Amino acid sequence: MEQDPRIEVLCNTLRPLRERLVTHEVYTCVDTLRDVAIFMEHHVFAVWDFMSLLKSLQQLFTCVSVPWVPQGDRAIRRLISELVLGEESDEVTGNGYVSHFELYRDAMVECGADTAPIDGLIVRLTRGEPVREALRSCGAPVVAQAFVETTWEVVESASPHHLAAAFALGREEIIPDMFRQLVAGLQRQFPGRLRTLQTYLERHIHVDEDRHGPLAMQMLVNLCGDSAEKWQEAQTVAEACLQARLGLWDGVVRQIACAKGPERRLAQPHENRKSQNDESLLSPS
Repeated sequence: MEQDPRIEVLCNTLRPLRERLVTHEVYTCVDTLRDVAIFMEHHVFAVWDFMSLLKSLQQLFTCVSVPWVPQGDRAIRRLISELVLGEESDEVTGNGYVSHFELYRDAMVECGADTAPIDGLIVRLTRGEPVREALRSCGAPVVAQAFVETTWEVVESASPHHLAAAFALGREEIIPDMFRQLVAGLQRQFPGRLRTLQTYLERHIHVDEDRHGPLAMQMLVNLCGDSAEKWQEAQTVAEACLQARLGLWDGVVRQIACAKGPERRLAQPHENRKSQNDESLLSPS
């Protein structure tokens, strides 16, 4: 699929943030199973909120009410339906039909990670507790709460091109290269172990890179069209999402360093980064 020139311009603008993410220390500091557990105890909240981002797109571009009527752009409708099928009920050898979130939780159990906070979140949400309140009361790590807050601002905006920017540029485009770094480290440090986690990561690398990523980019092009304002807003949202991921990875590195004891210095935060709590990502840039 030939890339739209406007996507090329946007990706070039985002390249410095992207490079910081794919070369982050988090991929090389995971040396023990406890390190893996710490990583997963933080990252699982990003795995969870990805589904809410996807479901927001599904509500906008497909009909999920009765009576059914055809709704939304046909190509986008196909993309979203394909994504929902793969993410919510994938067929994984040895696991049957399973959502990627449930697969990730199984991987947490496999490596001995603490699932109590994410399980507590699901219980609270099932009872109807608001997302932000549920995150605080379930004991989610502070940096994971901050990451979800960025996603939730996009979800609450209900803006098609904001959602598409967060989905395409904050997730689908960057995930293969980030996860490839993780897989390499896991294979080196834990050969033959953590099979469920590696299955999760590898499926996202191949599917996102070969199909979902390009289709998500095309969705963004369709939604922004010739509007310079929408393209600028897409950039602002994408930057906020990538910054939020940097904040999450920084938090994981700090937590791993603390767990290793005083012999390891805490990782220094990235310079010149605006805190995601300083202002809404939807504020004018």
